[in-house]
Amino acid sequence: MNVFGIIGWKNSGKTGLVERLVSELTRRGFSVSTLKHAHHSFDVDHHGKDSHRHRVAGASQVLISSAERSALMTEFGGSKEPSLQTLLSKMEPVDVILIEGWKCDTHPKIETWRRENGNPVIAANDNTILAVASDLKLELDCPVFDLNDTNAVTNFVIDHLELLE
Repeated sequence: MNVFGIIGWKNSGKTGLVERLVSELTRRGFSVSTLKHAHHSFDVDHHGKDSHRHRVAGASQVLISSAERSALMTEFGGSKEPSLQTLLSKMEPVDVILIEGWKCDTHPKIETWRRENGNPVIAANDNTILAVASDLKLELDCPVFDLNDTNAVTNFVIDHLELLE
């Protein structure tokens, strides 16, 4: 399975870059899925809806489905968060899975970095980060792309994964 990560500090442009990469990769004919890590509690369900009522009643998993989409919610009940590999094993086969987050995992990544945030560049000390997409020209031992140059970043991902267009 072809996976490629987008990591960076909060408000560094990760989600925007993932969104643009999905659009550009699909425009070029590739099938793409995404996996997003959240550092906070979140809920895709709504209070009072049947699926929410099932979860509150104690269901370990709730799968809701329609003619247009489905969503599987799994309650961990205090157990450890699943590993990235476990989550990837649940994904349907596609050409590319873009992973937002999981900066400490070992998959290949691009870091997003913005000067205004004042955070250190993670790539300086992490060899799983193959490139940086930034709002500033940086001198690093890896390629540095303009954060808004979606075409160049897409080409880099395609080249690294050796995808055929």
